[in-house]
Amino acid sequence: MPLVLALLGAGLSASLVATAPSSPAHAEPGALTWSDEFNAPAGTPPDGTKWKYDIGGGGWGNNELQYYTDSTSNAAHDGNGNLVITARRENPRDYQCHYGRCEYTSARLLTADRFTQTYGRFEARIKIPRGQGIWPAFWMLGGLPWPDRGEIDIMENIGREPNRVHGTLHGPGYSGGDGISSSYTLPGGQAFADAFHTFTVDWAPDSITWYVDGNQYARKTPADLRGNPWVFDHPFFMILNVAVGGNWPGYPDASTTFPQQMLVDYVRVWAWNNDGGPGPGTGGPIIGYADKCIDIPGANPADG
Repeated sequence: MPLVLALLGAGLSASLVATAPSSPAHAEPGALTWSDEFNAPAGTPPDGTKWKYDIGGGGWGNNELQYYTDSTSNAAHDGNGNLVITARRENPRDYQCHYGRCEYTSARLLTADRFTQTYGRFEARIKIPRGQGIWPAFWMLGGLPWPDRGEIDIMENIGREPNRVHGTLHGPGYSGGDGISSSYTLPGGQAFADAFHTFTVDWAPDSITWYVDGNQYARKTPADLRGNPWVFDHPFFMILNVAVGGNWPGYPDASTTFPQQMLVDYVRVWAWNNDGGPGPGTGGPIIGYADKCIDIPGANPADG
């Protein structure tokens, strides 16, 4: 999850604030190609035919504090139609992190080697967690090397901004804090953690468009990259995660309570609706991923 740093607002970054809902501006998608409705019984793990785990506590290129596990303590169905990713202040198995003995656990799920797709609509209905240093994300990667293969951040939130989410592109020449970024702010002081919201991108051959609850708030094209390459023309996979701490969100403090949970009602993907365009996504491996976690030291590239 997908990424932007504290440098948002500088360089190529741009911030958009929604002061009132606008009319939905979606283009019509093609056929539904992939979905997970998370209707499994309470306590069961994510569907292994659709999701795999990133595991470890090496900081993920962002000096994050959590150790990602494959435990149902950190990722499981709730029996009410949701996947729940839980960040906990605990270390039940003496996990070791880049800073020493880990203080937190969480989960990071991805569809690499399970499902990838080029172009289309990618959407999730999510109730995010809250708190200083909490960093939930729904995002996509095009593989290694990063950033040459690209990154699309559909939704990121940092806990100190409870009513704001970010959508960002990363690629060669616009990575880390130089990502091409926009943001959406809920009107009336509402917090995203108070209710479910729908986060969507429409990815076309020559544009990527972001929505919150059907309201378009950003659209980027190759012209926005200021001469840098547009690398969004090959299959990407999806990622859901909750990080704890990091260079951009900062770290938990006395105001942060645990556990923190991200509830995901569904994730759905549709084909790009364009004559002669790409067909359904694939279940094959993505080029360059090689069954490895993305971890680019010092760059804030591949997490949220």
